[in-house]
Amino acid sequence: MSVVEYHSEERIAYVRLNRPEAKNAISKEVHDELNAAWDRIAVDDSVDVVILTGTGDSFCGGMDLKTHVTQYVGATPQMIADWVALGLGGLTRGKHRFKKPVIAAVNGWALAGGFELAMSADIRIASDQAKFGSFEARRGFHHGDGGLVRLVNHCGVSVAMEMALTAEPIDAQRALQINLVSKVVPHDQLMEAAKQTARTILRNDQAAVRSAKQVILDLIGRNLDDQLYKEAIAAYTLMANNPTVPGLLQKFYEKTDKGRHGANKTDL
Repeated sequence: MSVVEYHSEERIAYVRLNRPEAKNAISKEVHDELNAAWDRIAVDDSVDVVILTGTGDSFCGGMDLKTHVTQYVGATPQMIADWVALGLGGLTRGKHRFKKPVIAAVNGWALAGGFELAMSADIRIASDQAKFGSFEARRGFHHGDGGLVRLVNHCGVSVAMEMALTAEPIDAQRALQINLVSKVVPHDQLMEAAKQTARTILRNDQAAVRSAKQVILDLIGRNLDDQLYKEAIAAYTLMANNPTVPGLLQKFYEKTDKGRHGANKTDL
């Protein structure tokens, strides 16, 4: 039985952490298999969106404290430098510029490194049973794989301070209030909600989707002038060079474009 299950259908890749007996904690084996999955998906032209979830009652319980963390206690500077090059599960750091959209379907606990993994996804949809927590301070350290960075970027300094310093968990509704997740759904509807979001993304031109994702990542932390410039250069370069644009515009003019109205129909 693989500790990371993978399959794809209808342009969606499904990646499932599969160590339910350990709350899907990330061992060295899970870390390696996750990285292999990202590499496989990156070159698979039949896949355009990824849904990441966990087996059982947890999304991911974080880095395995028994088998993975212990090797970094007393680590040499070189070991630390090697680890910094590629963060937990790859997506948190090192592969954080992954081109294809990633949706985290958070089915239960997203704790510590598992919380960092969920935050490294582009969109997070939570089960009403999901819980999120930064418990590292209880163990004598703190987030090191993007947790503090993404808490500040996604939710702001006050929320980052609260979660990191108190090391107390929050539930799905609180996560929704602080913009950590985009929606909360009944537990038995989680995967369908994630699939529907993926299908909505797939309706769009994928060159535009991937460009928008990279530009959004580029904008973080920059001043307004830089943000506006980067957005404009990327957008108009895409418009000028994307070969699908003329055909898509013609369909719009003729009112024959698929999914014309999106989820909310208008007169336009």
